[in-house]
Amino acid sequence: MPSIRNKLGAAATGTLLTLGLALAPTAPAAAAADDTLRSAARGTGVRIGTAIDMTALAEDATYREIAGREFNTVTPENVMKWEAVEPTRGTYNWAPADQLVDFARSHGQKVRGHTLVWHSQNPSWLTEDAFTPAQLRRLLRQHILDEVGHFRGRIWAWDVANEVFNEDGTPRDTIWLRALGPGYIADAFRWAHQADPKAKLFLNDYNVEWLSPKSDAYYNLIIQLRRQGVPVHGFGMQGHLALQYGLPTTVLENVQRFDALGVQTAFTEVDIRMQLPADPIKVAAQAEGFGLLLRACLLVRNCVSYTVWGFTDKYSWVPGVFQGEGSATPYTEDYQPKPAYYTLRDTLRLAS
Repeated sequence: MPSIRNKLGAAATGTLLTLGLALAPTAPAAAAADDTLRSAARGTGVRIGTAIDMTALAEDATYREIAGREFNTVTPENVMKWEAVEPTRGTYNWAPADQLVDFARSHGQKVRGHTLVWHSQNPSWLTEDAFTPAQLRRLLRQHILDEVGHFRGRIWAWDVANEVFNEDGTPRDTIWLRALGPGYIADAFRWAHQADPKAKLFLNDYNVEWLSPKSDAYYNLIIQLRRQGVPVHGFGMQGHLALQYGLPTTVLENVQRFDALGVQTAFTEVDIRMQLPADPIKVAAQAEGFGLLLRACLLVRNCVSYTVWGFTDKYSWVPGVFQGEGSATPYTEDYQPKPAYYTLRDTLRLAS
């Protein structure tokens, strides 16, 4: 049967948009072997993924089993960032990232590389006052060529330039903007494409899931870059939401306009945090939030993946960054699926 996204009539659109209200997800007594998110996603055209904590993958058998069973894409939380792969100038440490790629291959998963150019988590030796602009340009070029080249043919998509705009749509003040000017973004994409012409190359940011000055800036940047022949293939919307600020109302309209540009879109880092303690109302609202983003992805033709930023609260980054907040993922700390999990699974089933 053709998927709903391949026959987007008004009835199909209405069905998915109201799914959050219509479904009452319930956990089966015992899940069948193929009763997973990845099996539910089969036939939708959307891959379902998770970010991976490499320490948890190595040391926690339950984490490892769920990561391999439920998802068909994986994203490294940290082990492909510059400070991890080149902690000392000229000395690369590929081992942890290679281990993730090997895990993905053994489980039939694609890998999303994260991330090549960012203002954060750069190695300590890379400081602006240590190098001239010309030297920084050479260092950035070499980093991209080395990293993308190392994984050539093994990475499905790269987050090339990460978080390059402020909330008001102005360019973020970074080491790269100050030293190289705004052209560093186009250069980064060209270098990544040179190193692996088959990899899909994405811009990626948070607070861009809805219509806003920040998402407008990315929309206009993509138009500009593509007119210049820059190989920008997609736009990643991270999807880090918080219940206390409400759920966004213009997600679908936003995704549709990027879809109309002919670029791929993806939700790349979805989690929905809440002020603790959790209660049934918050848990239900969280499930609706996860479903809201997934439905927007399913209702356009070029949204290719939906990735949660960690699938269990046991290893979530949220409590360590947002005091008094947490419970942001689809599984509890003891690996029990939440209503959010069943909303994701049942939404994918409806669309397949």
